[in-house]
Amino acid sequence: MAEIESLKEQQELNILTTNNTWMMLCTALVFIMHLGFAAVEAGFTQAKNTVNILFKNTLTPAIGLLTFAFFGFNLMYPAFADGPGWFDFSGFLLSDSSGLSYNSGYTYWTDFLFQGMFAATAATIVSGAVAERIKINAYFIFTVIFVGLIYPVIGSWKWGGGALDAMGFYDFAGSTLVHSVGGWGALAGVIIIGPRIGKYVDGKVVDKEGSSVPLATIGVFLLWLGWFGFNGGSVLSADPMATSVVLVNTSLAACAGALGGCFTGYFMFNRLDFGMVLNGVLAGLVGITAGADVMNITDSLIIGLISGTLVVFSAVFLDKLKLDDCVGAISVHLTCGVFGTLAVGIFGSMAGWSQFLTQLKGVAICGGAAFTSAFIIFFIMKKTFGIRVSAKHEVEGLDSHEHGIRGYTIVYND
Repeated sequence: MAEIESLKEQQELNILTTNNTWMMLCTALVFIMHLGFAAVEAGFTQAKNTVNILFKNTLTPAIGLLTFAFFGFNLMYPAFADGPGWFDFSGFLLSDSSGLSYNSGYTYWTDFLFQGMFAATAATIVSGAVAERIKINAYFIFTVIFVGLIYPVIGSWKWGGGALDAMGFYDFAGSTLVHSVGGWGALAGVIIIGPRIGKYVDGKVVDKEGSSVPLATIGVFLLWLGWFGFNGGSVLSADPMATSVVLVNTSLAACAGALGGCFTGYFMFNRLDFGMVLNGVLAGLVGITAGADVMNITDSLIIGLISGTLVVFSAVFLDKLKLDDCVGAISVHLTCGVFGTLAVGIFGSMAGWSQFLTQLKGVAICGGAAFTSAFIIFFIMKKTFGIRVSAKHEVEGLDSHEHGIRGYTIVYND
């Protein structure tokens, strides 16, 4: 009997070790996504603002993790004392009481780090949309409030066992809770801050060429790589069948999204628009994220293809409204995040009218909370100390005025 108990304990330890190792690997992959975001944003924006973009993208995960450690994590997983609700708080700072996470599948510390990487991602989405004209201090103040307070509270409604979870709302890895929440924040920022100087002239959209197409391409592939951890880790275990299905669905949706962006871009612009192909990849990834574990191969391909198509129409529509999004973040993360969440009620094993209505209600609740909060934050900053750099700094570039160095330099030796 003692030998059997010992063997059972050893098996449980092996499972815990395997799960924890997989989750730490996924955490590292999600961390790589921050490099991907930095590369995409720096590549798609003008060379004169490269250092400014990289500066924000380097400090964003630092600020995100710190705020998540101080209070965000305990806002997102508060163990609602009075049952599923809308707000609760477990206290400041991290506290290791059990050594295991809330689902006992891996350690408390791994859980914090994995979820913290997700939190910082939401702020990075906003960074690209409002780039090239926002004051650096305004962006960081927004990041502290949005990542530290808004994102974890909204996340608690589903992932923390809150009211949306009790309602039956489903979001496997964050099409809404991460991507569209960040997208709503980006939309609010773009509306409040306004377009870049010279972006819309006499009813026409003026293209502002990015600094490096190769860099943007590298960024997209890094994000695609990171998504294996983003979605694969959301299984919350190393279950071989579950993780395999999720990773296959994730990658196939990305492939279909690339084709959707390619074909729709050609239809809209009569050219092979590479930017739309790149954003099509990201659109497919965002679209599948809400239901990557409940879709079959055909569903994933359809969701990816539709997402890749939507991202093009969304970008064109935003330009018609004169909403200047430097990197297409709103189209990728908000438009496709909403669609991907609703797709859970249309495709896959959970499809049904009742589930669709639940998904729609969850999207509306999360969207209303995220957009309203972000709008208020940006509006207050605009009316107090201002959120936009001077016209002179914007035209001449933020790198030289705010950082004193350029992102790209060529030095000739005499």
